[in-house]
Amino acid sequence: MALVIQSQCIDIKDGICTTSCPVDCIYEGERMFYIHPTECIECGMCESICPVDAIRYDDELDAENAVFARINREVFLNAEGELDEPGGWFRGTSPRADHPELAGYARRKPVSHEA
Repeated sequence: MALVIQSQCIDIKDGICTTSCPVDCIYEGERMFYIHPTECIECGMCESICPVDAIRYDDELDAENAVFARINREVFLNAEGELDEPGGWFRGTSPRADHPELAGYARRKPVSHEA
């Protein structure tokens, strides 16, 4: 099983999940975050802290979000179609290009989750 970030993250990008990840496997994209499928140790810390409930194990995805298992993996494929192993994300790194399928999702106005 792999952890996957679903559609609830699109244009929200709270980012608190990145602070709880012990292996820095959650990467910022232009419109959402993505979990690297082989860097993730499946500890579930990110799932427990996500304020928009966007993170699930791939076998728990509903029909509407099942495509995000593939999207989270494919965003890390290089030009040769092989899985890129970037070695961990850190704040200040340029965002990864979003998966092309995200263009089909309507833009959302970000919601502040601060108290």
